[in-house]
Amino acid sequence: MVLEWTDPALDDLEIIRDYIAKDSPYYAKRFIERIFDAAEKLQNHPQMGRLVPEANRDDVRELIFQGYRIIYRTKPYRVQIITVIHGSRNLAAKEVHPWDII
Repeated sequence: MVLEWTDPALDDLEIIRDYIAKDSPYYAKRFIERIFDAAEKLQNHPQMGRLVPEANRDDVRELIFQGYRIIYRTKPYRVQIITVIHGSRNLAAKEVHPWDII
């Protein structure tokens, strides 16, 4: 199974890293590495995440990692990371959802 990071997801990681780096560049780098490590598990276990309640789709799932939602889409032979957002954000209130864009 191929793991693919979309540009919006990589942009999300950059924003998260920059925010954490204000206090500690070391921990910012380490946190992002750990998000990548968590997502790598999807290559062998793409169904391990739960269905995203707001999506109401069978192909959109998420892993929860230290308060962040790693939202991904499963496709034949591919797992596509579409966004990484803080768990406190309300996706239901958004007009356009991340899984509708990609």
